[in-house]
Amino acid sequence: MKIRRVQVPDFRILKNVDITFEPEFIPSIFPLGSQNGGGKSTLLQLIFVLLHCSSDSDKKDFVKNILYGFTINNNSNKRVLAIIDIWNEDKIVQLEFLSYNDSSLRELLISNDKTEVDNDNYLQFSASNQLEKVIDKILITEKEIQDLDKAINRLDNLRKIESSEDKYYIFRELRQELKRFEFRTPNPSLRLANISIEGFQDEVQTRLDISKLNLEKYYEQREQIDRILQRVLKYLQSEKLLYICNYSANGNKDEDEALLCRINNIDMNEVEIFMKELSQKIFLAAPSTQVFLFNSKESRKLLFKQQDNETDYYSQLKLAKSKLSGFFTYDFLAVDILIEAFKSARDKDFAEAIKKGEYGNSYKALINDLNIILFNKKINVDTDLLGVSFKLDKDGLELYPEDLSHGELKRLSIYMWIKYHNIENAIVLMDEIEIAFHPDWQYQIIADLNQWSSSNQYILATHSYELCQALTPAHVKELEPKLLKQEAKN
Repeated sequence: MKIRRVQVPDFRILKNVDITFEPEFIPSIFPLGSQNGGGKSTLLQLIFVLLHCSSDSDKKDFVKNILYGFTINNNSNKRVLAIIDIWNEDKIVQLEFLSYNDSSLRELLISNDKTEVDNDNYLQFSASNQLEKVIDKILITEKEIQDLDKAINRLDNLRKIESSEDKYYIFRELRQELKRFEFRTPNPSLRLANISIEGFQDEVQTRLDISKLNLEKYYEQREQIDRILQRVLKYLQSEKLLYICNYSANGNKDEDEALLCRINNIDMNEVEIFMKELSQKIFLAAPSTQVFLFNSKESRKLLFKQQDNETDYYSQLKLAKSKLSGFFTYDFLAVDILIEAFKSARDKDFAEAIKKGEYGNSYKALINDLNIILFNKKINVDTDLLGVSFKLDKDGLELYPEDLSHGELKRLSIYMWIKYHNIENAIVLMDEIEIAFHPDWQYQIIADLNQWSSSNQYILATHSYELCQALTPAHVKELEPKLLKQEAKN
């Protein structure tokens, strides 16, 4: 899969963006240049979130976060967010992401089949969400009824116990178990004789009756929503629309906007599989100091405030990385990833020895690759595979990760990220990859990426002329204000 074209009419700083990435270009590496403030980072983050998070319910909060502020005009019921064409083997699949007013579905349905629709409360794009909420209420209420029924039986048996002390302790235990219902409970200082089991049982019975009435109401709501949902799904299917999530453009509790995706040139029965496969083939790498719009508004503000250990920006960033499998930041060399890579190579060699009678060369190949990247240094791995060090070729001086330059560590970390996660045949978005690289390395990184994994499509947001000059002018894409060309020196 590769991105063929991206269009963003109007999102934050991005205006009238229309960029084509030719799938036939070799290498499939496209610098994306502009001056500061051109929106390169915003564009990469928007593409990543839409493609990586839209098909996973556990990641949709990131979609909601990035859409904060994306409002729909008062004179319209929808707004185009982005159009992304995906080259999928032999055809182009177009994904058109649209924001609608959630309640506008009623007018769309009426205009579509010319018939009225009852029950305005449920007739929304988010009908499936409403159904899930009602089902949750049903499950909770059914459990309540089950617990209250048991409590009634226990209270009946409790009244038959003659020992006041035994009765008191059992009654106290039962009240504790039912604490979540917030019943009135007797004052603990009252004498045992004054404890009214009958009064408490009446309270439990009243609550049980109310729960049963609520359950009947929820059953009716489920039937109503389920009936409407069938019509909603039929409409979405006919319009080739996929419901993604609801969000709040203004930060209110009510999520009145709905994000949908119109998918063209693919059978709707194949959409779910396609979107899941696409989500696993999109990656984003960026500096950890970047403001990530897919984090919450509160989290973003932490970058510009005095930090503390529990709520600092980087702890929030770490949490986001743990949830987004395709997200990577250019941290200093992650030794744990390096060690795991050596362990994996060792295990592959051992498995090959068992299978073929001869050890493989995965471990040796990894050592050779890393030594090539390091130029004038060699890597040493502890015999217990618990740490790494380095040696200078010239005099054998031992070095540790902290002795390497920022650029060396970054180059190693990018290599390890691609290799360790086996990123192949993927779309890799990389923001400001040139930071900490000497101009020669900025030029060289193009050849590195192509050598490390040539099957990927790379889109590199950059300010580097050297990086752009490593490719043909046709490879280089630009946003306004365009990256100024250096004047020729006399």
